[in-house]
Amino acid sequence: MALPIILPIVTDSMPTDPPRRKGAIATFLAIVERGGNLLPHPATLFLILALLVIGLSAVFASTGLEVQHPGTKETVKPVSLLTVSGLHRIVLNMIGNFTGFAPLGTVLVALLGIGVAESSGLIGTCMRLLVTMAPRGLLTAAVVFAGVLSNAASEIGYVLLVPLSASIFVAAGRHPIAGLAASFAGVSGGYSANFLLGTIDPLLAGLTEEAARIIDPEATVNPACNYLFMVVSTFLVTGVGTFVTERIAIPRLGPWKGETALTPDDHLGPLSAGERRGLLYAGIVAVIFTAIILVGTIPVDGYLRGEGGDLLRSPFLSGIVAWVFLSGAASGIAYGIGAGTIRSDSDVMKGMSKSMSTLGEYLVLIFFASQFVAYFNWTNLGLILAVEGSEFLRSLGLGSVPLMLAMVYMAAAVNLFMGSASAKWAVMAPVFVPMFMSLGHDPAMIQAAYRVGDSCTNIIAPGMSYFALIIAFFQKYEPKAGIGTLVATMLPYSIAFLLGWSVMLGVWVGLDIPFGF
Repeated sequence: MALPIILPIVTDSMPTDPPRRKGAIATFLAIVERGGNLLPHPATLFLILALLVIGLSAVFASTGLEVQHPGTKETVKPVSLLTVSGLHRIVLNMIGNFTGFAPLGTVLVALLGIGVAESSGLIGTCMRLLVTMAPRGLLTAAVVFAGVLSNAASEIGYVLLVPLSASIFVAAGRHPIAGLAASFAGVSGGYSANFLLGTIDPLLAGLTEEAARIIDPEATVNPACNYLFMVVSTFLVTGVGTFVTERIAIPRLGPWKGETALTPDDHLGPLSAGERRGLLYAGIVAVIFTAIILVGTIPVDGYLRGEGGDLLRSPFLSGIVAWVFLSGAASGIAYGIGAGTIRSDSDVMKGMSKSMSTLGEYLVLIFFASQFVAYFNWTNLGLILAVEGSEFLRSLGLGSVPLMLAMVYMAAAVNLFMGSASAKWAVMAPVFVPMFMSLGHDPAMIQAAYRVGDSCTNIIAPGMSYFALIIAFFQKYEPKAGIGTLVATMLPYSIAFLLGWSVMLGVWVGLDIPFGF
């Protein structure tokens, strides 16, 4: 999202970023970036990957390879797309793959509301206040922490917080790519850390419970079985993410010298009377929206709860994107009326149109990415990879802690090729949960180990649903950015999360601390 105004820098309490440093880590990441960027345009690369999947599906289908799904006990075989029926499936589903790709609707609808808030000046004014009020030493930590918390609302962190963090860093005189990296690390790398339960928790718990009943038919696993581990992990991810941003990402990127670069000699002026009035109007709307949500969610029979008073599977959480659209549009309109930046309905529609006009390249990326993901799922190659990997680990005969860590790293590796957390766990849970239960361990432990591995490589996995969107955000500030730029920027976060979380998991198991409730 573009800033509606050019913001000046705050005073000397917020110095600019240090010059770019060259060291062993920076040199290695530069090699990774250059190598990655030698690859074709990201959209072209997804096209090549899609064609490669079609070719590999024919090769593996001809070998007679098959595995048994550990959960359903059904035989799983590679499905060739290099057939007449495969051609029909590709052609008939091409449009559906694109329009049905989960991130597409989320991004478009959310940005319609955000576009109104941006064009009216609400976001710019709020960022001015944030930059002046937040101590520089806590700005990065606040961004990572907000990213971690945002994943309770599923996709909202990707489409709202990540681009907003880049704008906040620019307003603070820092490199916007560092802001993108910090928030992306929190949102996606910290997917299994939070103070709140999210929609993924009951889904994984249900799969774990089914796997546990292979050993104990009366076993129960509730959605809060990893809650204590998740809470502590929030601080781990925030600390590690902040450290990597400040010590690796920012020194490697150097100071920002773009059009909105800020100088230490500039100072923020006070808000105008119109801006203050606009914030008041927007605040009133925000209070009204909050009241509507609280009245609908706090009572057990609230109108925004689901069947039986369920909040995790409620219209509120399931429709969170709609709430973002409504609240963003309403608060933006209220601010615009107060500040005088919106004078008619045409101004509102122009704000929405402007936010859509920036998504051209993203739509091209999504078209090819959606085809690749669909083909990979159709061929069963990801499923077979997960089953074979699980069987290989079981055959090693490792002790419980080494096996647990091996499970973490296998989940991290498989996540590079198979994006869905629930789909991977549906395959792996029936293998590893009974195995660890037979060794005397709680099913919650292996679920936590799986979630650690699954989270750490989200930020470098091309198959992750929002990978193309993050590349588009990078290209706003670095037009030549490609997959290599994104991977080189996020790789230190991925490695640091994997090492830090593994140590924490080992200590947790060694001290026999409960993982949740």
